[in-house]
Amino acid sequence: MSDLLDIISLLDKYIKQTEKLIIDKLESDEELKEGAENITVIKGVSTISVATVLAESNCFEMFTNKNQLTSYSGYDVIENQSRKHIGKTKISKKGNSHIRRIMHMPALNVVSYGEPVFVNLYERVYCRTKIKMKGYVAVQRDLLCLMYTLWKKKEKYDREYYLRA
Repeated sequence: MSDLLDIISLLDKYIKQTEKLIIDKLESDEELKEGAENITVIKGVSTISVATVLAESNCFEMFTNKNQLTSYSGYDVIENQSRKHIGKTKISKKGNSHIRRIMHMPALNVVSYGEPVFVNLYERVYCRTKIKMKGYVAVQRDLLCLMYTLWKKKEKYDREYYLRA
């Protein structure tokens, strides 16, 4: 039992060291630092999540629009159909699984922390489908698109933006 606790404490130490290295890397580059700060204003989105998305997408350099990003990350919607058969729609999952994996926790957080845009989206999808995970996946996709937009426009997240529009 003592050996397991030692291993856990060692792993916790390595996790903290890795997080510090990631934060140091973000702070060493002014563009990365500013962009990450603009995105982490969203309540529930951590620096580690932003750093992972930026690393996996090459700081969004490969994309000219949000549709390319959603397709690259596997959030594009496909429909299972063949001639007369029309099946259910689902995400393709053909893209980058690392982005989908890292977006799971921020999506849960923004809904539980009550970010109005994401709560409304989650509730709308959940009421229509009665499947919680579909609601969270919709939030993940929308949150990723918001990260892309904030990064490209170099703007801070404004919680009241959609309420004014």
